[in-house]
Amino acid sequence: MLFRRIYQFLIVYAMGIAGLMAIKYGIGLSDYVIPGMKPIIETAGLMMSGYFFDVINTLSVTVLGQMISIIMAFTVGILGRKSSWAGSFIKVMAYNIQAYPIVALAPIIFILLGDGFLSRLLIASMICYFPLLLSVLGIMAAPVKDIEHFYIATGRMRWQLEVKIRAFENLSKLTTVIAGSATLAMAGTIVAEFIAADAGIGYSIRIALYRSDLAGILVALFMIGIIISVYQGMLESLGEQVKTKWSAPKGEDLL
Repeated sequence: MLFRRIYQFLIVYAMGIAGLMAIKYGIGLSDYVIPGMKPIIETAGLMMSGYFFDVINTLSVTVLGQMISIIMAFTVGILGRKSSWAGSFIKVMAYNIQAYPIVALAPIIFILLGDGFLSRLLIASMICYFPLLLSVLGIMAAPVKDIEHFYIATGRMRWQLEVKIRAFENLSKLTTVIAGSATLAMAGTIVAEFIAADAGIGYSIRIALYRSDLAGILVALFMIGIIISVYQGMLESLGEQVKTKWSAPKGEDLL
């Protein structure tokens, strides 16, 4: 999983650079507009180590924001899985929280909380939260009738067991959704840093933009892609391990 994620990113990144070079030399643009490979490599040698630590800074906020989003999504998904009035109310309330685009609310968040860690964390978790919520709600609200019927008929069904059964039967979907949400969490953190922050790779990209330093931006994008690919690959590998371990007793430990 990990190596596949990395080489897939490298292929996409190489295609993007090749496309830029084709535009540059096809139209005859100067290095000021689109830098050639030599300036990009020189910039990478100068900035890559600094950008690496910037991405790690951003990733630390991303991971924490994603964890908060997962906890929120599963809490709301479990509480709102029933088709009762309470379940419907919880779902409507959760949907209404996302009625406004988070990016539009970002300036208010920065005014209230400043441009530090908390603002970045809040925006990252909110951007990551809603897609997770939709997936978790869909999974938790769909009964696994063949399995659940047995426990209902024998009087052994409890809400904890119901949640475990539905999570177990949809573990592949949950793994995919959680791994995919890492990209959203990273994007949310970078957006927050780009708008108003004093640290992270988004802040570095903003500085490079003010300097019209496209080479620096391309190097930053490379570092972002590599780090998020490694992180997603680790999440997918962890999901496979959990699935294998959980499947080993053939679901007996669900009891």
